[in-house]
Order: sequence, then C-alpha cells, then structure tokens
Amino acid sequence: MSTSIDTAFITSYEAKVHEVFQRRGSYLKEAVRQKTDVVGSTAVFQKIGKGVATTKARHGTITPMNQTHTAPSCTLADFYAGDWVDALDEAKININERDALASGGAMALGRKVDDQITTVLDTTTQTSITITVSSKANILAGAVTFAEAAWDNDVPNDGMVYAVITSRLWSQFMTLDQFMNADYVRADGQAYTTGPAIGGGKWKDWMGIKWKMQTGLPGAGTATAKGFIWHQTAIGYASAKHAKNVAANEAVAADITWHGDRAAHFVNHMMSGQACLIDDTGVIESNHNDTTAVATS
Repeated sequence: MSTSIDTAFITSYEAKVHEVFQRRGSYLKEAVRQKTDVVGSTAVFQKIGKGVATTKARHGTITPMNQTHTAPSCTLADFYAGDWVDALDEAKININERDALASGGAMALGRKVDDQITTVLDTTTQTSITITVSSKANILAGAVTFAEAAWDNDVPNDGMVYAVITSRLWSQFMTLDQFMNADYVRADGQAYTTGPAIGGGKWKDWMGIKWKMQTGLPGAGTATAKGFIWHQTAIGYASAKHAKNVAANEAVAADITWHGDRAAHFVNHMMSGQACLIDDTGVIESNHNDTTAVATS
C-alpha cells in the first residue's frame, strides 16, 4: 500500500464534512447576510440609514439627505468538535466510522452556528408580540399580529423574510386552515407552497414569510417561549478564512492526526465564526406559552 494513502483518506474525509455541513448542518445560516473568508478576528457589516426627500425653491439648493453610515461588527469565536478513533476498534465495528464522525462533527458545528444566530435574534429591542394559544382564533390573530409588526417596521416584503418558532407553536399553527390548507394563498397572491430547502429543511411560505420550526429557541418548552421574524439583511454571519486548503466559502475545516502513543487518530472539526445584529428594526420577537395543549377549537 502506498505510504501516501493517508492523503487520499484525509481528502475524502474533508469532502464528506463539507457535504454534510451544507446539507444537514445549520438551518439558519442561509437565511442571514453572510461574510466569508474573513481575515482577522473581527468582521464589519456596512449599514446605511434612511433618506428623506425634500422640496426646493426654484434655483435653490437641494438639501442633502445626510444618510447615517454605521458599521456593526462581530468578533469571531472559535469552536471545535473532535473524537478519537482507535486503530484496532476500526477493525471490530461494522459501521463506517469516518462517515459517522464526519456527520457528527459537522452537524455539531452547524447547530452551534444556529445557536449563535438565535442568540443574536434574542437581543432585539423591538416590542415582543404575544401569541395566545388558547384557541385557533387567538393563534391566528397572534400570528397575523406577529407578521404585521414586521411590516409596520418597514421590513420589505421581498421574499427574504424568515421566521422560526418552537415545535409546539408549529403544532398550534398546523391546526389553522390558513397555515396548512393548500386552498389558501400567500399575501402576494401566489398559491400556497412549501418553500425551497435551505440548510437542513424546508420553509413554509405564509403571509409573505418563510416559516420553520426550530429547536433550541429561548424558553422552548416553558411558559415564556420565544419566536422570531427577521429580514435576511438584518442579521449577519461572518466566518473566517481557514489556513487549511479547504473549498471556497466553507465554514468547517477537518484535521486528522495520528497519535502513536494512543494508537489512534484524533479526528477534529473546527470553525471560526460569529453572528451579529445589523438592523434591530428588522427583527421581531414573539412570546407564547409553550406548555399548553395543542388547540382543537
């Protein structure tokens, strides 16, 4: 056997890591504004404020809008997900340990990305919308008010608005004909559809917003559970440029090292990234009691 066989092993392994991370890792990364290949520890997202149109007298000067420029930034954080693979153990198992570790490490880091994004969503200062889940009528009214709060903040209805809710609230929504019945239409007049797969699942289009149930939201399973609506450009996620020779725009790098004193490989996955709030007015928070039974009437 060639002494360079380990090179092929590592190349094949890294390909699996990247494939898994894109397909089954983060659910939310593709729903935010991204900055990749960041050099250094800090990433900056440029933001420009609103302009106001004015009149002028004939031959008079035009009043400049003086739009405010700000530069929200985030400091990247490093995360690792590694495991030992004993050389003799590999000969005693009937599973592909390489695939199992690729999947486990990549998905662990994908969940970490979602945790970072969720943490930033939870920093919004916008007034929280209460969704009462005591009846179908109250659930529908709460959902409509939740969406309305985004439009009231001038969030553009441009197909780039997303929402995440707990699995219990998703079950509550599924009792609504307006949410699950194909006879209804979206706010833009198009037929109700199940949206494209992004990250690790599909989004449902409803009221001009792409909805998804998400585990790990603040307060999930308690009486003070939260959900969020946001515009894609309101949240940023920055990921570092890896020193390793990995594919362009990949967030996860893999490293396999043989440790003779342990007679084992240490298989490590690593990433450096962070989420940040770019525009607070583009994020709407909801709250509800996540312990109540699913409404039947």
